[in-house]
Amino acid sequence: MGIDDIQLNFNPTTLLLMNILIGFIMFGVALDLKPADFKRTLRSPKPFIIGLSAQFFIMPALTFLLVLIIQPLPSIALGMFLVAAAPGGNLSNFLTHLAKGNTPLSISMSAVSTALSIVMMPLNTVLWGSLYGPTNEILRSFMIQPGDLVQSIVILLGIPLALGMYVNHKAPRWSAKASGWMKKFSIVFFLLFVAGALAANFNYFLEYVGMVVIAVFLHNLLALLTGYFSARAFKLPEQDRRAIAIEVGIQNSGLCLILVFNFFDGLGGMAIVAAWWSVWHIISGLTLALYWSKRPALKTKEVTV
Repeated sequence: MGIDDIQLNFNPTTLLLMNILIGFIMFGVALDLKPADFKRTLRSPKPFIIGLSAQFFIMPALTFLLVLIIQPLPSIALGMFLVAAAPGGNLSNFLTHLAKGNTPLSISMSAVSTALSIVMMPLNTVLWGSLYGPTNEILRSFMIQPGDLVQSIVILLGIPLALGMYVNHKAPRWSAKASGWMKKFSIVFFLLFVAGALAANFNYFLEYVGMVVIAVFLHNLLALLTGYFSARAFKLPEQDRRAIAIEVGIQNSGLCLILVFNFFDGLGGMAIVAAWWSVWHIISGLTLALYWSKRPALKTKEVTV
């Protein structure tokens, strides 16, 4: 049985708990968000627009080209399309700060990309998956509708984000205190979530992870380079380049994993891509952030083009 034929499954109770966990993590992220995080983009829109364009337009398109070049198995390719469509991960702000990047820009991108992903994530996944023959067959076999994905993402992301921002607005002091420990717990819960997904299907993971290691390495490298050089092409300062590189390269793969189990019955290649991405982007992101932390980002003036 090949990786395209296996299905990694949680029982319904475990899957429900995982859905609640993702919502809890998103609620914790939102406790640190304010309307000012969104308004900030209006005062300095250029880096923000470049970053989101790299994340939601350039990266999915380049992922399609990468899939054409390396020709991974169909379920692996669809996993790559799903990850490429995801918003930034919950570690990106921390890594940007460590890398001496533009942390406010990172926070703004995380906030707005998460909100936009309610529409952009299902749109990009279905669009690029439909354009590639082998993955289009998978989409057709599961009868995936963009509206169903939107509904699920609204529940997993939209509602917790709205509640978190509402609580932050009504009880800012409590939110400021809770945000710190919520971030720590979110990281722990995220790691436990990935560990749970791997442990429940460990034999499959060991057997097939070798097939996805190179694909995920190349895909993650492409994401980091896409973010950095998109910003560099438009003459953005080094701090902005670092922030955008990390935002594009650190994806919310935990959300991807949940969607794989909810909509694709734990399809082998997709699940293992999302699970291994969850591990690898921490390694690559932390390595890059530590490298940049030793090299000051000069606050050069932006050059208008």
